[in-house]
Amino acid sequence: MKVLRTPDFEVPGFPWETRYAETSDGLRMAYVDEGEGPVVLLLHGEPSWGFLYRTMIPVFLGNGFRVVVPDLIGFGRSDKPADTTDYTYARHVEWVRSVLFDALDLQDVTLVCQDWGGLIGIRLAMENPGRFARICAANTGLPDGLRRLGPEWWQFRDFVARTPDLPVGFLVSAAVVNPMAPEVVAGYDAPFPDASYKAGPRSFPDLIPQTEDDPATPANQHAWELLERWAKPFLCAFSDSDPITRGGDKPFHAKVPGTVGQPHTTIEGAGHFLQEDKGPELAQVVVDWVRWLA
Repeated sequence: MKVLRTPDFEVPGFPWETRYAETSDGLRMAYVDEGEGPVVLLLHGEPSWGFLYRTMIPVFLGNGFRVVVPDLIGFGRSDKPADTTDYTYARHVEWVRSVLFDALDLQDVTLVCQDWGGLIGIRLAMENPGRFARICAANTGLPDGLRRLGPEWWQFRDFVARTPDLPVGFLVSAAVVNPMAPEVVAGYDAPFPDASYKAGPRSFPDLIPQTEDDPATPANQHAWELLERWAKPFLCAFSDSDPITRGGDKPFHAKVPGTVGQPHTTIEGAGHFLQEDKGPELAQVVVDWVRWLA
């Protein structure tokens, strides 16, 4: 496996120290680990990185939480295998698991997950339930191989498939409600100096199980069986302006016992990347929820 490592870079509004740990197969994963107190784990998705949570981290720190924000392998400051075939759904789950639990030994975790952060994070929670106290799902889902995604997603998938040099910052800016400053767009581009670093973002769309014979379908169907018995708190905080995940909270409400009686909310004025549009508001929702549960 050929592995690339992005040279050091700086981005605005992200002053926290970058730490590193090895995955079970020797790749280097970058993460932020700040504060003391109950653990809140913030998992990003496609094609962003931990920078996405920069306006949420201070809210959690100011309210006495320990905040852990990994960069998925292939993203941010983490190692980047150079071939799209190096990436599988199962590998992503194992990469994150090995760092969070083998290296950091996280316990009693509050998971906040969006996009692929949910596809990975919810799988992790179902496979390691003793590590998690609660889950907040925001603009995400857990595809089980029985339903194809909608036309908006397929437009995105086809664009990724025909664009080797993905304009990562542009893709993020196209999926928010509020215009992003040029330096913020550049912050999303920073981990990817050229097209050779972009195999991770390029691989993600085709790793989503949308058929019964997809290699990830059995594991996700099993995760749903476990979700249907998940009684710990499960909060949905989806945005009001995301055509890709609109309605994605309904299966959770219908099937997950832990959703019953929770203060679910809709984040207004936010697109797919609600952390970018309304990050402090989303963070405060989670803070208030954890306090409400206490």
